[in-house]
Amino acid sequence: MSSIDLTLLVQRAERVLAQLEAWLPPAPPPIDWSAHAYRWRKRGTRGWLDAVRHVSRIELEDLQHIERQKEIIDRNTRHFLQGKPANNVLMTGARGTGKSSLVKAMLAAYGNQGLRLIEVDKADMADLGDIVELVGSRSERFIIFCDDLSFEEGEAGYKALKSVLDGSIAAAADNVVIYATSNRRHLMPEYMSENLQAKHQPDGEIHPGETVEEKISLSERFGLWLSFYPFKQDDYLDIVNYWLKQHGCSQSDIDASRTEALQWALERGSRSGRVARQFARDWAARHV
Repeated sequence: MSSIDLTLLVQRAERVLAQLEAWLPPAPPPIDWSAHAYRWRKRGTRGWLDAVRHVSRIELEDLQHIERQKEIIDRNTRHFLQGKPANNVLMTGARGTGKSSLVKAMLAAYGNQGLRLIEVDKADMADLGDIVELVGSRSERFIIFCDDLSFEEGEAGYKALKSVLDGSIAAAADNVVIYATSNRRHLMPEYMSENLQAKHQPDGEIHPGETVEEKISLSERFGLWLSFYPFKQDDYLDIVNYWLKQHGCSQSDIDASRTEALQWALERGSRSGRVARQFARDWAARHV
């Protein structure tokens, strides 16, 4: 082959490679291990940990009227940081009552002690095994956070989560726990027709249908279940008053806000901590 033919062949190969590179996604950026919080990002089939530069910060004392839940998750997180046995946590219940805020508060409390947070979308749950493998050799302690988690029938992430929690032949990494929030206690839809599968024996024993057993088996893999309940009216007003003080409102402004605070909650159909904080922002902006 002449040098001219070789040059033409190299030029053609370079053009083909350039066209292929235009179609391929760019390589993921290097992981910044100095960050305290990450999001799992996907581009095509490639995933990476994307550092969160501005973390939504909330302190434990900002979370009112969930003292029991705060105590349990704080104890579990401290044990995890100390290298002691710790459980994966499932938080379920009323919306806006502090489930996801409690996880963020753990990062605020213990980020300087080596705790790290990785937020994973429900759509990327099938990548949990890859994430655990990626951080398994690190010295930091990682909470994988799955917010508002639920599954429909046949979703791939369902089995991936089961395997990571407890069910894979590989041992779970001791520097990883999973904290998840959900409005569904068993993480999957449940139907009235499933009750028809139960069979009552003469001795009173109940044998639930296999579908029910499959759904319960996922939530049972979480060692800790924390339930959150709607706030009473006085609790809701306490939270409103707390946030108004944080925004610099005077006591007279706080006292005057009561009627509007109740109307605000009534219009939204919820007396939650989230609604209380939203009202406090609006009131403070108009009165401070």
